Amino acid sequence: MPKDYYTVLGVDKKASKDDIKKAFRKLAHKYHPDKGGTDESKFKEITEAYAILSDDKKRREYDTYGQAFAGGSPPPWSGKAGSQGFGGFDFSQFQRGFEQGTEFDFGDIFGGARGNTTRTSRGRDISIDLEIPFKDSIFGTTRAVLIAKVSTCNLCHGTGGLPGTELMVCATCNGSGRIHETRNSILGQFTNVRVCTVCSGSGKIPKEKCTECKGHGVRRKEDEIKINVPAGIDNGEMIRLPQQGEAIKAGTAGDLYVKIHVKPHPVFRREGSNLIMNLPVKLSDALLGTVVPIEILEGKMLEVKIPSMKRAEEHLRIAGKGVPIDSRRGDLIIRLEVALPHKLSSKAKKIVEDLKSEGL
Repeated sequence: MPKDYYTVLGVDKKASKDDIKKAFRKLAHKYHPDKGGTDESKFKEITEAYAILSDDKKRREYDTYGQAFAGGSPPPWSGKAGSQGFGGFDFSQFQRGFEQGTEFDFGDIFGGARGNTTRTSRGRDISIDLEIPFKDSIFGTTRAVLIAKVSTCNLCHGTGGLPGTELMVCATCNGSGRIHETRNSILGQFTNVRVCTVCSGSGKIPKEKCTECKGHGVRRKEDEIKINVPAGIDNGEMIRLPQQGEAIKAGTAGDLYVKIHVKPHPVFRREGSNLIMNLPVKLSDALLGTVVPIEILEGKMLEVKIPSMKRAEEHLRIAGKGVPIDSRRGDLIIRLEVALPHKLSSKAKKIVEDLKSEGL
């Protein structure tokens, strides 16, 4: 029974080149021997289908003549009948194209640059928790913390050798800092490039090792790190300090992530860019109005005029006394609550009864 290349790739006959490539990429990931696939014949089949359908000329010929050559002469693109054991498909042309990097770039198919992929060495990221007072979260602060981590050696400054010692060419990588590993597959050779573990990618090794780090270039020690906490930071937010994580020889240090925990304040709380506080008001002050001194978060005293209240709960807004965000500050919102007396004296009761008689 003739092969239907569209069915092999699981695409419609009207599929675009991008759709065909996406379908092939998905199946290649699944069946490629170097990616853990075990069905080599299936991988050959999808590769054959992609080689035809990804080429505009071959696809037109296949759409026109493909079914007619199921049991007879080879189709126009095949060269000699039965070459390479693919039922008429000349796989050697595809393989040469792959090896020369002309059409079938499996580095691209598998998500990387073909045959020359390297990865920059990088130290491990670390994270810590930092608790700060509510006031510091509003106005910002600087904190110094001691962190035990892998850091660059202070004696050799990361070289791994004694100061002034001679550096020799690494014999393992011949000074390139990279190791090339080649594997054979049904499509040719795949070359992977990795960092040399002997010289850590520097291409050179010291003649005499550092006595502090034993040639590693890094050692575990306590470092004091200053953390600038920005104004307006919220509870649970994260601060990232680039290259303040763990160090690595001949590579880039990781990052330090600081998670901020804000202590609750006995008076103020935060809602977005505003500060909120509750202020109990005596019944007489609520009816007649008053002026009340309050201490704002900066520690200063502020005279607040409370007009006669028309409801048991009202809000006062003081502009520019809230949370600093970007170039502006939010507001301070004072929630006024009428405080009813727990017990009335006989004189107070008489006054209230008089008010009652007035319809109040």
